[in-house]
Amino acid sequence: MSTTPSRPTPAEREEMARLLPVPAERDRPGRHHQALKDQLLREFRQDATPAAAPAAKRRFGVRRLTIAAVPLAAGALAVTLATSGQLDPRPGADPNAAVAPGTDRRTTEVTPAAVLLDRIATVAAAKPAPAVRDNQFVYVSSTVAWSSQSDVDPTMRLDTPHSRTVWLSVDGSRTGLLRERGKDIPLADAVDKSGRPVKPVGNARPTLNSPTYRYLASLPTDPDVLLKKIYDETRGQGPGPDQEAFVTIGDLLREQLAPPKVSAALYKAAARIPGVSVVDDTVDAAGRHGVAVGRVHAGERTEWIFDKNTLEFLGERGVMVEDTPWAKTGQVTATTAVLSRGITDKTGEKPGRTD
Repeated sequence: MSTTPSRPTPAEREEMARLLPVPAERDRPGRHHQALKDQLLREFRQDATPAAAPAAKRRFGVRRLTIAAVPLAAGALAVTLATSGQLDPRPGADPNAAVAPGTDRRTTEVTPAAVLLDRIATVAAAKPAPAVRDNQFVYVSSTVAWSSQSDVDPTMRLDTPHSRTVWLSVDGSRTGLLRERGKDIPLADAVDKSGRPVKPVGNARPTLNSPTYRYLASLPTDPDVLLKKIYDETRGQGPGPDQEAFVTIGDLLREQLAPPKVSAALYKAAARIPGVSVVDDTVDAAGRHGVAVGRVHAGERTEWIFDKNTLEFLGERGVMVEDTPWAKTGQVTATTAVLSRGITDKTGEKPGRTD
């Protein structure tokens, strides 16, 4: 297959120009966007205690048992399309910038979603790398709501949006904390019946599905190498390799922090996954409207929502685009909104300032 990227038609260029915001004159401050996966399995260990209520079944594209992420940033929206409208990479350009901006690794088609993700990656890469110590915690405050199903009724029902705050150990050596629904739940490798952490504490064995800041900082910044790692490590998991890769990257956007170059690589990797599209207007759990990139699987579209002007990550949404036995077209299956992020010296405290 030829690696020469296709060039968009005039109609496609007009559509891309409509979807993408005009570059800002100055960098704008934005929050860091992060996340951690699978550590939330720890919170469900509390459900095993006699006092805990039985958990409802859950079924939706946004994984409930994962949190993970990357910093997104607002900044100069400086991906410049050539005056000719061509999207070919220039000779000598950064190899991470693409096979071509907006080209996935198996097809040469240039899509609006891939171009948008390339712009988002450029904004993320322009952020300064934070100074983070191993003994600190990543702080993420969100509003979230998830769908559930019961044994007697398969219909998916969306919960009431509620606040959720996590403190995640930077290097995994300390016990983190989840504060949700009035409960403080230790995030540790193991907890006893009373919920107190037992050794080993923290996240001593970080992986792609359960990362720490330090683990994310170790990921490759070449998007093709990174995407191959994601496909390799998730092989055989989920509903299929492409959807699993998309969901995995989405998990890495929600509640964690990664260096700017890693964040950019994740967005460029996502641009190479087939089936990703642009949603012109959608809304997060805080009622903020934005543009989204999404992917449909089993009648449900998983959306990553960004501010239309700053390209700052706002949150995620799951929405049905087909009728199914458990949900109807247009039904929201999950919704989140990141409200603030930062770094703290200990669990339970708010950062002095958030980005």
